[in-house]
Amino acid sequence: MRVSGPSISLNKVSRHYGKVRAVDSLSLEIAAGSLVALVGLSGSGKSTLLKMINRLVEPDSGAIRIGDEPVESIDPHILRRRIGYVFQNIGLFPHMTVARNIAIGLELAGENEARADRVAELLDLVELPQDMASRMPEQLSGGQQQRVGVARALATRPGLMLMDEPFGALDPVTRDNLTYQYKALHDKLGLTSIIVTHDMAEALYLADRILVMKDGQIKADATPADLLSGNVAEEAEALVAIPRAQAAHLIALSKLS
Repeated sequence: MRVSGPSISLNKVSRHYGKVRAVDSLSLEIAAGSLVALVGLSGSGKSTLLKMINRLVEPDSGAIRIGDEPVESIDPHILRRRIGYVFQNIGLFPHMTVARNIAIGLELAGENEARADRVAELLDLVELPQDMASRMPEQLSGGQQQRVGVARALATRPGLMLMDEPFGALDPVTRDNLTYQYKALHDKLGLTSIIVTHDMAEALYLADRILVMKDGQIKADATPADLLSGNVAEEAEALVAIPRAQAAHLIALSKLS
C-alpha cells in the first residue's frame, strides 16, 4: 500500500464546555496510513476530538499537528480543503446535482480544469454509475447519497479522512457494504482515516487500531485482536462484550434450527 496520508500528533489537547471536560489533556500519535476507530459512549469526547483536528472546534489548550504542520498555523478554510470530512447526515446540497455536490470543493478552490473528468473518476471510485452525475440528491437512496458524500470528501485528493458516524443512519446491509468498500478505498489510496462510531462490531472489522474514549480521555488503545482477547481495560471490555454476546446468541440459535 502506498501511503499518501499524513501522521497526526496531539499534545495535551483539552476542550471544555463550562464544567464539562469534552476532551481532557489528551495526547496521541497516529501514524501515517492508519485506519483508527474512535469508540465510546455518547458524550465521551469522540466527535469533539475529531472536529479539533480540522478546526471546526478550537482547543482550549494543547497542540495539534498534521504531518509537520501545527494546525493553528494553517488558515481553517485551506486546512479543511486538505482534509476529507464525512458525517452521518451527509449534508448534500439539495439544489445541486450530484456532479456539482462532488465538485464543490474543487469549485471553491478555483480548480476549474478537468472538473468533469474528476467527477467521473470519483463516481467510478465509489462504484456509482456515470449517469448519476446529473441527478439530484433526492433521487438517490441513502446508500447512494453516502457514496456521493465520500466522493465529495475525496475530490480535492486529501490524504486525511475524518468520518463521524458515516454509516450510522443506513440499513445493516447497505452499511456493511459501504464499510467494506471504504476499507478497500482507504488501502487503495493510502489514506490516514479516523472514524467515530458507536458500533464496536464495525470498529473491530474496519480499523487497525481502536481508541476507547471516556470522559474526554483515551481509556484503551489496542488492535482489534487485542480487544477481542479480553485483556484490556474495563471500559473497552464493556463495549466488546456487546458484539461478543450477539455472536454467541446467533450461534446458539443456529444450533436450535
